[in-house]
Amino acid sequence: MDYSDVLAAASRIDGLVLRTPVLEVSPGVFFKLELLQHSGSFKVRGAFNRMLSAGELPPSGVIAASGGNHGLAVAYAARVLGVRAEIFVPEVTSPVKVAGLDALGAHITQTGAIYSEAAEAAAKRAAETGALAVHAYDQAEVVAGQGTTGLEIVEQTGGVDTVVVAVGGGGFAAGITLGTSGSAVTSGSGVAPGSAPARGSAVTPGSGPRIIAVEPERIPTLHEALRAGHPVPVEVSGVAADALGATKIGTIAFEVLSSPRVESVLVTDEAIVEARRTLWARHRVAAEPAGATAYAALLSGAYTPAPGERVAVVLCGSNTDPGTLTP
Repeated sequence: MDYSDVLAAASRIDGLVLRTPVLEVSPGVFFKLELLQHSGSFKVRGAFNRMLSAGELPPSGVIAASGGNHGLAVAYAARVLGVRAEIFVPEVTSPVKVAGLDALGAHITQTGAIYSEAAEAAAKRAAETGALAVHAYDQAEVVAGQGTTGLEIVEQTGGVDTVVVAVGGGGFAAGITLGTSGSAVTSGSGVAPGSAPARGSAVTPGSGPRIIAVEPERIPTLHEALRAGHPVPVEVSGVAADALGATKIGTIAFEVLSSPRVESVLVTDEAIVEARRTLWARHRVAAEPAGATAYAALLSGAYTPAPGERVAVVLCGSNTDPGTLTP
């Protein structure tokens, strides 16, 4: 996969997804408000691209396993395209997300303690029915669709040094890495394509901004894969488990995120909770825990931008109970 796949996806899904706004919250620090996307998260980008890339969809429609947000996206895209959607979610999925799936007309099966168990059930069902499987993060069309967020970040900010993004299965971070790989900023001296840019320095076309890949300490899929040199299973728990609860980083994501452009950062559950509450208190942004995870890296100091560094923080999901936004 490369930048051209993301450009093709952007053309394919044009008019079906929102160009979500960017807010400059302080000099050189931008929020990409992807939580305002259709279905409440970035996931609809990949869902549409996967379905539209498949040609004529089968009579049995589409099927997906999800912690909630991907299922909502697939259900939304299926409704727009006029096809049946069957969604498998684990038992940890929030009631808000299950209610949303029901409202979109999806056929819902809640099974398994974690995402991987729901995914196994969905794969078995797809084999039985012939429905098109739309993976949450480990399909090229899905990753390319998510990468259109990166194109927008570059266009809307005029270029940044760093993009901070949450990681679960890794499809979103991988897509953004690819989608920003044709960009350049000019805040410092250049570096060679493919090399790791110093904080605050420029990047050349084909290299792109640094990617800060943020994970909860209790679900370190990318962090452990990078340490091991290959994807490895991890335990799944914590406040963001319903949305970032992949047990293993995706194959595509691992290949893309092994780039020297990418830095893996871990944050505590406490930092995620605080980031979520701060987003609401300061900006009236209602994020779910996964949606606030990237911001938690800045707020907690897990990632500290250099003076003059231009940073885009992706707020990626809003499917949450508003009653939990304050202590």
